[in-house]
Amino acid sequence: MLILAHVNELDPTDAAILEAIQRDGRISNVDLAHMVNLSPPAAHARVRRLAEDGYVRGYVALLDQSRLGYDMTCFINVTLQLHHEEGLETFRARVNEMPEVLECHHVTGEHDYLLKVVVRNRADLERFVVKELTPVAGVARIYTSLVLTEIKSTTVLPVPRREES
Repeated sequence: MLILAHVNELDPTDAAILEAIQRDGRISNVDLAHMVNLSPPAAHARVRRLAEDGYVRGYVALLDQSRLGYDMTCFINVTLQLHHEEGLETFRARVNEMPEVLECHHVTGEHDYLLKVVVRNRADLERFVVKELTPVAGVARIYTSLVLTEIKSTTVLPVPRREES
């Protein structure tokens, strides 16, 4: 069983700060302080502490993939021929070099890996599968599912909070 050691340390104010900065990483310190009922220096100190404690991994700009010409999102299941450590590392290293792969997960079940991939169109998908993914040593099978409609996509995690007594 996975135990999250630091979760119990999040008081309601820390949880509110994490929720706020997830939704808007560019929120001003003054606005954040107002939102969580702290002074700006106290809010800044808490954000700095939460980052130092590893709750905040970084800040990014989320880009609109369709405005950049990526009209297709695909989920690709990959099954490897063998499951020895060297083969797994080779596959993982190659996938990490592929900019089209947004996410790669080692999964249980019928397949070994699940990739979230963006491509511009069908021809780009064919190029990716045939010229990039298939030649990777050890790949046995590839199953591709195309996303028809994105129903929900978020980077916001639910933040557990300790209730104050």
